[in-house]
Amino acid sequence: MTCDPISENLLLDWFAALNTPEGFRAELIEGEFLLRPLPDGSHEHCLSRIASRIHTGSRTAMAFSGTKGLKLKSAHACPQDHVVPDGTLAPSDLRLYRGADPWMPCAGVAMVVEVTDARPETDRETKPRCYARGGIPLYLLVDREASAITLFSDPKGDEYHERRTRPLGKPLTLPAPFAFDLDTADFL
Repeated sequence: MTCDPISENLLLDWFAALNTPEGFRAELIEGEFLLRPLPDGSHEHCLSRIASRIHTGSRTAMAFSGTKGLKLKSAHACPQDHVVPDGTLAPSDLRLYRGADPWMPCAGVAMVVEVTDARPETDRETKPRCYARGGIPLYLLVDREASAITLFSDPKGDEYHERRTRPLGKPLTLPAPFAFDLDTADFL
């Protein structure tokens, strides 16, 4: 989507003032407004397993948020992206979430996590571009339909230059600051 500056500001103002209906979450991604239903139990089980394993396995203590809105750099001629990852992780000692606005900048975020839902193409195609543009070092995607987990790393511009995919059930090595093998045995 291409927006002129006036339309871009109007869209951002409208988005910021939006009263999202109960049971949904709203995102503004590459000029597209997304209203997504809250996730199912299998989605949350998988996310819970990731959070638990990072809490116990990570070499660096991590703070986790499942509802943190992130403001990311915009795609060319689009309003600034406003994304709510399924999981956002940052080193605990940074205290990024304390006092943060509902939509915070992504500086200091170590990794974001997405677990596919009703619109898997957004998690597979669009969000990697957004997170890379934002400079988020790691993006972890659990693709339930493909029964696979992918770690995107080395962001440059609007793409990640490294991708490692493993079938669910096999461990995936997470680099520093996590520095451990993530067990995916019971993700589904």
